[in-house]
Amino acid sequence: MLKKLLEVQGVSGNEEKVRSLILKEIKKHVKDVIVDKFGNIIAHKKGKGAKVMLAAHMDEVGLMIKSISANGNIYVSPIGGVEYVSLVGEKVSIKTKQGPKIHGIVTFAEISDGEEPEEKFSIEDLFVDTGLDKKELKKLGIGAGSFLELVQPVDCLGCRDVISGKALDDRIGCYALIELAKRLKKSSADIYYVFTTQEELGLYGSKTSIASIDPDWAIVIDVTNADDAIEHGHVVTKRLGGGPVILVKDAEMISNLCISDWLKKVAKKEKIRIQLDVSDFGTTDALSISFEKGGIPTAVVGVAIRNMHTTVGIASLKDILDCIKLLEALLKNPPKVCIH
Repeated sequence: MLKKLLEVQGVSGNEEKVRSLILKEIKKHVKDVIVDKFGNIIAHKKGKGAKVMLAAHMDEVGLMIKSISANGNIYVSPIGGVEYVSLVGEKVSIKTKQGPKIHGIVTFAEISDGEEPEEKFSIEDLFVDTGLDKKELKKLGIGAGSFLELVQPVDCLGCRDVISGKALDDRIGCYALIELAKRLKKSSADIYYVFTTQEELGLYGSKTSIASIDPDWAIVIDVTNADDAIEHGHVVTKRLGGGPVILVKDAEMISNLCISDWLKKVAKKEKIRIQLDVSDFGTTDALSISFEKGGIPTAVVGVAIRNMHTTVGIASLKDILDCIKLLEALLKNPPKVCIH
């Protein structure tokens, strides 16, 4: 299931394929499932205990066509925080008006012409080469506004525990929600499993999804950057294989201390290693959720990954499974009242 989630396309604003996959799977475990007007999936498992919202975003970063030159060079606009340096040499697929897709390769002028690349280049220098000129692309219905979907299979690296692929942010969270729905059928909690859209553009899906939910508290399952690549002269705080990561703060918010303490206590009881994330960068759906309905206590838990926002993200399966185990233990009979 994780492999399917990682390989399906779902760029922000164009989440149809990943939404269809998640709907097919979540309906096996939760009866009350809707798709709201903004494209979010809200799956409600009714219960008499605490009303809890669990959220993960289904969209991924990607590209959109900005313009096409006469010879067919497709120039792109980023959707979300794409690491454009990593895009060179990547394969993309583009939907035609007839339905079938064509493929292209991301490159730039010096590489294409076999010249020595300059040290610095920007997203404006990149283009997609399909082998077709502008007229041929136009006949296929490809032009400004068309989505470019990144193509990358999932693979194991040095061992079966270490996986690599695209869209780890945040299909890992989506996988966790599906697994929790499967495991928590006897939980007393009143749980809303929410798969949000357009997080990478501006946390938009979480802002609209909360309209029909008034939870006692919420947890967002998302990923964070591992910082274990530099071994000397650098303090490592988030290591691949070091266990689930509990967010303390990011650039925009401080996680609810009460929920974070619950997670720490459960981790200790279940003997699950955890890592704490105090970050100066980025934010998650937790920010927008925490502002709604007069204020919702919200925390974030997830896993550390390498190569964020690229098609070659790297993650530990053990971290993912331990994150699910941690949440499962908390949600079997969760507290209802949460005081900051």
